[in-house]
Amino acid sequence: MQGPPGYGPVMVLNNKTQRQTGREAQLSNINAARAVADVIRTTLGPRSMLKMLLDPMGGIVITNDGNCILREIDVSQPTAKSMIELSRAQDEEVGDGTTSVIILAGEMLILAEPLITEMLHPTVIVQGYTRALQEALDICERMAKVSVDVENEVQMKEIVNSCIGTKFSNRWNDKMVEMALQAVLTVARSKTPGSGTKSGQTMEMDIKCYIMPRWRRFPVEKLPIVSSSRGSCSTRKHTTHSKMRRRIENPRILLLDCPLEYKKGESQTNVEITNTDDWNTMLRMEEEYVENMCMEIIAFQPDIVITEKGVSDLAQHYLAKANITAFRRLRKTDNNRIARATGATIVSRTDEIQESDIGNGCGLFHMDKIGDEWFCFLDECKDPKACTIVLRGGSKDVLNEIERNLHDAMEVVRNVVYDPKLLPGGGATEMAVAMGIRRAGLKVEGVQQRPFLAVGEAMEVIPRTLAQNCGVSVIRTVTQLRAKHAAAYDEWEKNSKESGVVPPASDFGINGTTGVLVSMEELGIWEPFSVKVQTIKTAIESACMILRIDDIVSGSKKSQR
Repeated sequence: MQGPPGYGPVMVLNNKTQRQTGREAQLSNINAARAVADVIRTTLGPRSMLKMLLDPMGGIVITNDGNCILREIDVSQPTAKSMIELSRAQDEEVGDGTTSVIILAGEMLILAEPLITEMLHPTVIVQGYTRALQEALDICERMAKVSVDVENEVQMKEIVNSCIGTKFSNRWNDKMVEMALQAVLTVARSKTPGSGTKSGQTMEMDIKCYIMPRWRRFPVEKLPIVSSSRGSCSTRKHTTHSKMRRRIENPRILLLDCPLEYKKGESQTNVEITNTDDWNTMLRMEEEYVENMCMEIIAFQPDIVITEKGVSDLAQHYLAKANITAFRRLRKTDNNRIARATGATIVSRTDEIQESDIGNGCGLFHMDKIGDEWFCFLDECKDPKACTIVLRGGSKDVLNEIERNLHDAMEVVRNVVYDPKLLPGGGATEMAVAMGIRRAGLKVEGVQQRPFLAVGEAMEVIPRTLAQNCGVSVIRTVTQLRAKHAAAYDEWEKNSKESGVVPPASDFGINGTTGVLVSMEELGIWEPFSVKVQTIKTAIESACMILRIDDIVSGSKKSQR
């Protein structure tokens, strides 16, 4: 760094440290963002391409999911890492739009490059971007379609189908949509006011904890759909004893998280025995301890006992003799799901069991063999709040991709239930926002006008990328789409001035399969309002954050001996 006037440069940083400052750092960040966006640009839309990635462990990942692709990429540039985090944050927040947010954020930064080279201050650019963000959110609010009936199964299937039509599993969309819809509506339950939910959210849907996908390598067409409406919950476990029952109607289920075996000392214990009678007494005490636990369980006459810990051979004998089916070493997550599905309460000690802890909500218990493994099914539950989805496919790569697509489909259902508002897909919303920002930019004065208009130009990257991936003429298609939205905007301004009524903006977009311009309402392509708004917010806010960086310091510390 430069010293005081009259002095030479002062060395503060290590010689191995690399530093970029000013315009050099900002242009370097923009180039990194462009490189990350170009990686997944071809994975947008129903005509998207797949990416094959080799993970650090030597495994192969084949997918077109933006978050999965960027998660497997190892980058060293700090801005590129920040861009990859955008996709992860988008996936955790709304579960969809992971590709769009990266492409949009990259385009925002690319269009800021000429502004920076012309010595426009980054703070001015950020102010213009922030002002355009508010205008974009207002336009989305005007375009939103509110008439979504969550109870209407046909309408919900159309919404989910349009959202996952770009995925690898679109061959089996009908099955995927039905499974996702039934699963999410099964685990949904109303929350009492003031219990910590967001405003307007009266439902709780914990997809991660209470919907468990399990998979086997078999053709998908042979998969009998696990109907969540009848409350199916399964675990990959076999009975502890071969003589135990494998089919029970209306079973009484007891859930434990304690071992059904002799309690071992928590610390090392040494016992000195001087005669044979003492040894026999110790063995008898152990047997009596296990027998008492089993008798306490048998007193409540359960049909099925499931524990997270072990079950000794003696306990298996007593339970099998009492015609009780037992399962051991169940995972905690599986035990919680079974408790939600059957209405049982997990008990920590056998002497604390009460009649209210017994689950009576299951209509049928049975064991089925899928492939070469046994599965335990709890079907026909009365009021299930958990379920299991069994996926079967030809290879591990296919199954992993289908599981990712199913997760996206369930997230779409959750978003629509939380916020039942929709926006047209196919680039229609982005083009309408771009047209609205262009018209509003004419009223912006001063140096903020150029970055304000740059946001509108950047929004066109989504329909432009859809047209590119379809293989049609990009310039002709985007120009025609822009003309349709401009005509609709002129009509909107005219009607709003004459009658004060605000009609909806044009819903024309690009058919991602054929590349022609169609009405998204007629085609039935809709996207959840929360996903689209979150994409725009994340992209613009991250672009503003990156533009404010004017110094990058990177280096390695000396090795400590």
